[in-house]
Amino acid sequence: MEVHKVIVIAGPTASGKSKLAVDVAKAVKGIVINADSMQVYPDTPILSAIPTKEEQEGIEHRLYGVFPSSKNGTVVEWLVLAADEIRRAWEKGKIPIICGGTGYYIDNLINGTTPIPEADSDIRQKVAEAASAEGIPALYEKLRQVDAKAAEKLSPNDSTRVRRALEVFYQTGVPISVWHQKPMVQKLPEASFLSLKILPSMAELDERCALRFDKMMAEGALDEVKNLKAQNLAPNLPAMKALGVPELSDYLDGKLSLEEAVSLAKQHTRQYAKRQRTWFKNKLDADVVCEACYKGDENIIFDVKKRL
Repeated sequence: MEVHKVIVIAGPTASGKSKLAVDVAKAVKGIVINADSMQVYPDTPILSAIPTKEEQEGIEHRLYGVFPSSKNGTVVEWLVLAADEIRRAWEKGKIPIICGGTGYYIDNLINGTTPIPEADSDIRQKVAEAASAEGIPALYEKLRQVDAKAAEKLSPNDSTRVRRALEVFYQTGVPISVWHQKPMVQKLPEASFLSLKILPSMAELDERCALRFDKMMAEGALDEVKNLKAQNLAPNLPAMKALGVPELSDYLDGKLSLEEAVSLAKQHTRQYAKRQRTWFKNKLDADVVCEACYKGDENIIFDVKKRL
């Protein structure tokens, strides 16, 4: 089997991933492919920091804003799209550059994913309605009855995972704990991954997160949330949970002052960045590690080119 290169650029929010991806793409004739679970939705380009046309600097960017905000996009769906885009890049004689801060996207791409089928929309709707009517603890009890092994590993209040486990059982009749024992499926067996991760200090990240949120507010983040709210989407959809959206939504509903909303959004952004940093530090075995936010260091670009 012929082996093809894929470059992966990972790190916490506000660490300079998008700029690094563009600079690497210019140096190696690459195409940037999104691996951020919030940047797949189109209605919050400012709050989710989707690279603008100017920031893209003429480099092809793929998988940004590909799912409607009314959709709960899954890692499996992203993997299918990402594998297609990666192979298209190879066909063009270009190097695909995966860029994002969503660890489970990157982990599943590199290491493979469990072969768990996606639930049909009617089953997902059934579970969502039950969660709304009965509450997540009640759904957890249902899960415990059909898959005690999976339930043991989950919090009774873990909405996302409890719902997912029940959806899988209702769809297949097989507990998700059994699915997890099956061999991993590699979407790109012909890929050879070169991974970079950005791991700046939390002090540097905190400062950049705060400054960036102020910039987002100045660029129209509040209008994004107004337009998103006008769609009357379910509050549990991923697009409605994007950093800054719940806080600014509460301001628009009169529950918080603007100052309180901005302060909370900055706090939650810092906390999210810290969780991302911890995940990438412990889980991603990278070939190149940047110990500061990327600001145009040519040595990093040279190191990447040397390893290809």
